Amino acid sequence: MDPAPSPPAARRSPAAWYLAVVVAAAFAGGAASGAMVSLFFGGEGEDSGPAAPGLVERRVITSEEDAVTQAVEAAGPAVVTVINQKPPRRDEQGRLVESVSVGTGVVVDARGYVVTNEHVIHEPGQLSVVFLNGEERPARLVSDDAPFSDLAVLQIPPGNLKVLPFGDSSRLKLGQTVIAIGSALFELRNSVTTGVVSGLGRRYLREQVFMEDLIQTDAAINAGNSGGPLITTSGEMVGLTTNVVRRVGATENVYGIAFAISSRTMEPIVRSIIERGKYTRPYLGIEHLELDSDVAFDLNLRVDRGALVRRVVEGSPAQAAGIRPGDIILRMGRFELNEDLPFLNALARFNPRDRVALQLLRDGRPLEVTVEVGER
Repeated sequence: MDPAPSPPAARRSPAAWYLAVVVAAAFAGGAASGAMVSLFFGGEGEDSGPAAPGLVERRVITSEEDAVTQAVEAAGPAVVTVINQKPPRRDEQGRLVESVSVGTGVVVDARGYVVTNEHVIHEPGQLSVVFLNGEERPARLVSDDAPFSDLAVLQIPPGNLKVLPFGDSSRLKLGQTVIAIGSALFELRNSVTTGVVSGLGRRYLREQVFMEDLIQTDAAINAGNSGGPLITTSGEMVGLTTNVVRRVGATENVYGIAFAISSRTMEPIVRSIIERGKYTRPYLGIEHLELDSDVAFDLNLRVDRGALVRRVVEGSPAQAAGIRPGDIILRMGRFELNEDLPFLNALARFNPRDRVALQLLRDGRPLEVTVEVGER
């Protein structure tokens, strides 16, 4: 679309030219320093309202640097260190050792609800959170969404809590500045790093399931940052950091690739856990192993795709359908299992109480069974 034609330039007095030069100089100086200062001079004209003679209104548009510091100051009190003190265990030499998992969390509800990564509180022991000011409060696990997503919700005693609001990750743009806050190296509380949105809608394979709709960023994410917020310069949480890619293969190091669970994915899960105590997911009741060419070779199998059933849970929908350990699930409904669609991602496409035809391979022979999907 062509630009609209500019109106004819008005004839200017020498004083007006002088003021224009002042405004231009102020703009150039502000742009050079990362901020812009606009000066509006009161006066009479066709489009101007009444103003007192000689009155100057000044409006300051905050620089990006100021926006980052203000966003961090606002979000900081809502960011906590999550501590998972597990019961002592014995190592390979029989020595009694303590096991502690440390990560980050975010207060998302004034009633005391905190969201973090499930892998931070996996096999929960004694849970607690520590605020930026050093205050510590006990925590309990409400529910999690593993293995479908790396999300868990804790509850702490309420009172004087700062809440970090959810933003809208669907409005993010490539190259947009984002800020990560977390307990880097487990003890450096509320460490701040900045970066940009490097990618949107990413997928990342974690524990036999593709996490989807991830935000990719080059903001530095370190051990202990897990479960920390990814925020915009306006101070809204658009993601929750979850994974960092550090190496591809045995020798190739990777730098500047981290992923966060998008707020679009996270918010409905967290809200459901807060209000209902859980987020409903489909359930079959098996422990499985995803097949590929290497696994098929090691196990001397005839197929190199699908889900090998390792265990069937007692009383589960899978047991009711006659599924046995050793079966290989090749297809669920119209979805063929392969390296791009693992079992859990296929299962997530169904709802509880759906009746689904499963194509199996049992002792080398094809077999079809129908299962009524349960509810997790």
